Amino acid sequence: MQGVSAVPSVSYSITVRLEVPAGGASVSQLTTAVEQAGGVVTALDVTASGHERLRMDVTVAARDTNHADEIVEIMAAVPGVVIGKVSDRTFLMHLGGKIEMQTKHPIRNRDDLSMIYTPGVARVCLAIAKNKDDARRLTVKRNSIAVITDGSAVLGLGNIGPEAALPVMEGKAALFKRFAGIDAWPLCLDTQDVDEIVAVAKAVAPGFAGINLEDISAPRCFEVERRLRELLDIPVFHDDQHGTAIVVLAALYNALRVVGKDIAQVRIVMSGAGAAGTAIIKLLLAAGAGDIVVADIEGVVHRGRGGLAGELLWLAEHTNRLDFTGSLREAVAGADVFVGVSAPNVLRGEDVATMAEDAIVFALANPEPEVDPVEASRYAAVVATGRSDFPNQINNVLAFPGVFRGLLDAQSSEITETMLLAAARALAGVVSDGELNAAYITPSVFNADVHTAVAAAVRRAAGGPAELPADPSDDLAGSEVAV
Repeated sequence: MQGVSAVPSVSYSITVRLEVPAGGASVSQLTTAVEQAGGVVTALDVTASGHERLRMDVTVAARDTNHADEIVEIMAAVPGVVIGKVSDRTFLMHLGGKIEMQTKHPIRNRDDLSMIYTPGVARVCLAIAKNKDDARRLTVKRNSIAVITDGSAVLGLGNIGPEAALPVMEGKAALFKRFAGIDAWPLCLDTQDVDEIVAVAKAVAPGFAGINLEDISAPRCFEVERRLRELLDIPVFHDDQHGTAIVVLAALYNALRVVGKDIAQVRIVMSGAGAAGTAIIKLLLAAGAGDIVVADIEGVVHRGRGGLAGELLWLAEHTNRLDFTGSLREAVAGADVFVGVSAPNVLRGEDVATMAEDAIVFALANPEPEVDPVEASRYAAVVATGRSDFPNQINNVLAFPGVFRGLLDAQSSEITETMLLAAARALAGVVSDGELNAAYITPSVFNADVHTAVAAAVRRAAGGPAELPADPSDDLAGSEVAV
């Protein structure tokens, strides 16, 4: 990527078990060699010591896999160093998977067994058979969602299949639990047929209070979502579309606060007309944006362009009000905002220089953005990326845990545009006026207010209770199954 040098990352960190001579300068030579090679020593632990030798675990952050291999070779070349085992810390974290099921009640004796399982469980089954709504009160359904993928559009890796998608879905489930207390279950489907995906999701829906579609390629994802929303009485959320749209709108609200512009008055140019780009545009329009131009791999979308169908046709009919037909680079000239969810290096710094004064650039392609963020920052007032090594990371994890927490708390049967807008406004509001600046338009995902604020906003928009019961057993009050 032009102008952006990769930096060492914990994602490519390794732990090297090695031996060095006791005393002398071997340790300092070792750390110096790593740093000169562009690595960062993050931990150095002595695991065994003798009169002649020390055994150590040295943890190093590298730029990528090849860089990590180079660092190991450089460490081995230090006089007196003997390399033992090399462990990739990311792979170690994934050994055996990242999630597990746990019981809420101990099974200590026959009484516990009789109530948790047979014969006592039969009474609960009969209560649910009599009133299916009691499944939300008396089973894991009340707090569970299915994370469903076909592995066709996994991260930036493309169509790698359901098995290879499972680590991502596990990670998603872990984030749901960590940030919203939600039990999420990965379902990786060995089919990329729309009818089969819909049929499987419909068949498993009784066990869940919501469905999160993930990493399903466009345009099939639009059809899967539309049909499931029509068929099911639980909310269906496609995070690649709606999660992205929420976070982009929230960040844009705050970026516009920084530069003193109004969403209804700015000109927005979008690169990318797939699932994320389409959803972002629809939410921007709902938020009051009136001047949007979008380009895809075939060029700017306009009414006179041939071969338009489906979502592209919808975009042509609802954007580009001046019917602009030039290139993406021509489109950004004079624009107030650029949002990219497409491909690396589609713009250059000199293109950003042609934008309006106090321009906003969201270059979200990952890991290589649409324009070098360093170059963009020379000309734009606010720059955001999808990367963690630049300010203003736009990350879906800011949205989806709180969105589903609010949906489940409200026992919602659907998700609406009103809820998406409420989530975006709540997320933007977490950044106070005193905190807001050009390098801080999105809060940290570890900010405790993020997910509670989003959840409360979605719950209110869904018509949920103003206050949640302090004790889940309160939900049984007035029920036929209450004691």
